[in-house]
Amino acid sequence: MTTHATRGVVVHPDAETLAHAAAARLLTTILDRLAVQETVHLVLTGGTIGIKTLAAVATSPVARAVDWSAVHVWWGDERFLPDGDPERNETQAREALLDGLDALPAANVHAIPAPGSPGVTTPEDAATAYARELASCARDTGGAVPVFDVLLLGMGPDGHVASLFPGHEALAASGSTVGVHGSPKPPPERVSLTFEAIGAAREVWLVVAGQDKAPAVERALAGASREEIPAGSVAGTVRTLWLIDAAAATPAS
Repeated sequence: MTTHATRGVVVHPDAETLAHAAAARLLTTILDRLAVQETVHLVLTGGTIGIKTLAAVATSPVARAVDWSAVHVWWGDERFLPDGDPERNETQAREALLDGLDALPAANVHAIPAPGSPGVTTPEDAATAYARELASCARDTGGAVPVFDVLLLGMGPDGHVASLFPGHEALAASGSTVGVHGSPKPPPERVSLTFEAIGAAREVWLVVAGQDKAPAVERALAGASREEIPAGSVAGTVRTLWLIDAAAATPAS
């Protein structure tokens, strides 16, 4: 039987409620997947609402029901900054959630290499190393990336997701990862999953809050092109969910 991918939009009254609801949904999904498979692959995002969601996971009593030793954690993108830099998505995720999960093995946390890591001096070096890491965990499927169970994304006011910006050459990158230069949002150097890798996820969730995001949300849901609003072109193989607050759902008149 053919499974058709679906898209849904869920609006929450405010950013705080959104973060807690997304956290509850994420924990439930992890538990559901672990009931039918041995491991779960989760892709995290940064940004204010993304990190709030992780912090909400950390405080949820449901988190104690998860076998974190069976969870693998990845990132959709990363700022090409030194290891431990407070602006790195990895650093923020560790502080909000990961460092408090004693049962999560260090080997299951797959951070994008920072400058100064062995053999890494450029974003391309980091992208290549991360592509190898992704492929090493995808041996069973034969793909370039593991089958991501949930891939979380934020979205900028310009409609960018991960580090894939409107009109940027990285939008057309093939393979699983890409080094990004000249990002319109600092820092200029980054590493990102490609559209190809994002599209391999079972479920893609866009967690978006704020009035400044509303115009881009409206255009994305209306079918704006990838070049104009990259967020509108991301989709999971099973489901794509827009989890937004009321402000992001209401364009200014």
